[in-house]
Amino acid sequence: MIGVTKESLKQEIDSFNDQQLKQVADFIAFIKFQAKFSKQITDVSQFANLYQEFAQEDRELAEAGISEYAELLNNEDKDENRTR
Repeated sequence: MIGVTKESLKQEIDSFNDQQLKQVADFIAFIKFQAKFSKQITDVSQFANLYQEFAQEDRELAEAGISEYAELLNNEDKDENRTR
């Protein structure tokens, strides 16, 4: 269909049966879905901001986790030495 206009599309749609109209509706939904996600461009600065925001908290959690892990290892070693 070369030279497509809204009016010519409306005329075509007016001649469709219910099944064809359902297919057109499905296709329109697909086009809208596709357009929504094709516009999303990853902004690297957003990731940098998120990293900065959570970096300190992540470090604190990691340090706490390492301390707890070291303590658990020490407790295991003590338990093994007791059983020997």
